[in-house]
Amino acid sequence: KMQFSRAPDVVLLGVIALYVIICPYTKVEESFNLQAIHDLLYHRTNLSQYDHFEYPGVVPRTFIGPLVVAGLSAPFVGVAYCLGASKLVSQYIVRLVLGWMLGFAFIGFRRAIRHSFGRPIALATSVVSLCQFHLLFYMSRPLPNTFALGLVLFALTHWLLDNDSLFVWSSVAAIIIFRSELTALLGLFLLVKIINYKLSVRRAITIAIPAGLTCLLATVFVDSIFWQRWLWPEGDVFYFNVLLNKSSQWGTLPFLWYFYSALPRSLLGALVLVLLGVTQNRNARILFFVAIAFVFLYSFLPHKELRFIVYTIPILNVVAACGLAHVYDRFCAEKETTVRSLVFIGLLLGILIASLAGVFFNLYAAAYNYPGGQAFTRLHDHVSASATYVGQIGPMVGIHVDTYAAQTGVSRFGEHFFFNYNKRERDAQDIEFALQFDYLVWEVSPAIERLAPHFTTLFLVDGFNRLTLGPNFVPTFTFQPKVAVLRRVGFTLARDANK
Repeated sequence: KMQFSRAPDVVLLGVIALYVIICPYTKVEESFNLQAIHDLLYHRTNLSQYDHFEYPGVVPRTFIGPLVVAGLSAPFVGVAYCLGASKLVSQYIVRLVLGWMLGFAFIGFRRAIRHSFGRPIALATSVVSLCQFHLLFYMSRPLPNTFALGLVLFALTHWLLDNDSLFVWSSVAAIIIFRSELTALLGLFLLVKIINYKLSVRRAITIAIPAGLTCLLATVFVDSIFWQRWLWPEGDVFYFNVLLNKSSQWGTLPFLWYFYSALPRSLLGALVLVLLGVTQNRNARILFFVAIAFVFLYSFLPHKELRFIVYTIPILNVVAACGLAHVYDRFCAEKETTVRSLVFIGLLLGILIASLAGVFFNLYAAAYNYPGGQAFTRLHDHVSASATYVGQIGPMVGIHVDTYAAQTGVSRFGEHFFFNYNKRERDAQDIEFALQFDYLVWEVSPAIERLAPHFTTLFLVDGFNRLTLGPNFVPTFTFQPKVAVLRRVGFTLARDANK
């Protein structure tokens, strides 16, 4: 019989899997890691076929995260291949492996919370986290921040357990290999240890120096092989984003955006509980102020995205759990039912239900936020259904994927072995360029109308547009065509093996 304490862990892993099934595609920010995992699984030592040489991105990224996920996924991908499954199934597998890696890291973190705060707060942390969307959703996204989040959870686990060596080693690995800005967050946690005389400066340095050298040598050695030049990827990223501040080329947001937009959207109803929890527990106050200090420091960079502060969500969830446990113990666990207890039970249920409604709205919108991936899959299904002899499809079929489609879900996992693909940036005015291809997967725009004499529209794929308030203030999702799949006029597929 399953112990009750294990139930939240099982539910958490199940929710991560559900998110992968509903949203199997990825966005442009995840492209490098996803393509790298694909190439490690399918091209292995044939580096000339790797995607990053053709599309290197703005800054280089490390292969260490993809190597770990590819290694753990390989047995399952091998079984899927033997069963005749498409490569897209492998994308589900690697996403699920990554998500469960983070899920088990969170489970370890929750057990450390039980050790430091007690069983009720550990359980409340799971309840709060399950009533949010972004934290569990991001756990299966192959972002550099996701790989770093796993190490942050591991570091915080050992920070709570007073295991100084593992805390420092995992912190250094997260900073040097994946995200250098975590120096601020994990450095603040280290400073708390030092101020409270739980760790001396000398011992911290003694641990950090060999950890730093080991992690630096590891990433330089591994990534120099895969990039075919001497390289420390995260060093390049730090130089580009922080020292040169060139990340602002991708848009800027107001200084307080994290506080009035990102954190409320991430925490949902837990925001109220955070404000309560910070007043009830000294350790919760430490977690709160460290997380808020990190967000404040990171706000000085003008380019802002929620994923940059995702590490603070589990920290603030612990604070929210302290608030939830306090309200429950103070008002809801009374032996006799009173009007006051009923009011607070109603308030807690209202917060949790409102949060779950927010999860539903976010998930429903996310499911329609990858029109490029959906169009790419539908195109291959169409071609496969139109040709009875897949070998006849061969190199005759050329497919061009434009930038928007590539950024909204297209990946190498969706490709078939018998097609030619091109993802070079297109010129919508260049008809001759378009005529090189048999199929186009392009963003819906007025430029497509110029192709009407030469291409026919097979189908359009709708994408999420916005959430509006309809009649009687009922939330309404609106959608609009985002990606068009076009076929060149006069092109036909072989219908059978004799043609």
